[in-house]
Amino acid sequence: MATNSTLRLALSVAFLGSLAFIFGVVAENKKPASGTIIHGKGVVICKFPNDPTVALGSLSIVALVATAIVGHFAVFFPYKGKSVPQEVLFRSTSLAVFFFIAEIVSALALGMMMWATITEGLHISRNVHHDLSTQCPTAKTGLFGGAAFLALDAALFWLVCQMLTINARADYLDENDPKGEYGQVYSAEYESNGAAPKV
Repeated sequence: MATNSTLRLALSVAFLGSLAFIFGVVAENKKPASGTIIHGKGVVICKFPNDPTVALGSLSIVALVATAIVGHFAVFFPYKGKSVPQEVLFRSTSLAVFFFIAEIVSALALGMMMWATITEGLHISRNVHHDLSTQCPTAKTGLFGGAAFLALDAALFWLVCQMLTINARADYLDENDPKGEYGQVYSAEYESNGAAPKV
């Protein structure tokens, strides 16, 4: 049961992180370089092609937020119904470091993706300019793509956090391998197989 929960959480983090990455990369590829300039009376009207950039950026944001939520849940989830205090979990230096990195990378990815998506949306909605020298720009090239790669990195860091959490839990709860240490053999096993232990 715990293995199934662990696997489900890991697959969820990987799937959602991959979705955020794919949506971000496709948004980068679909984003037009600039809009078409239409001159009016003392104004410039920018006409942009119908593209799914803003929608894809928004979907990437949603997938990224879901990745971070599931990543947090994977760290604090009570596997086998046994919860471990947070201060005990974060005694593991590796877990504390990777958790901090996962938080930072997730925040950077979210900030960059929101910046690109909001900027693109504002360029499309505010398309009438009184500055006649405007070139009808779109969001900076590379923002969606960079945010997409950061989203994928964040998902990978959350997966590492989950693995380190399982190790920290096992140490705290003193969960040992039921088969014993490597190479350890009990005389009962010999006897049950019909062989007498050698002296």
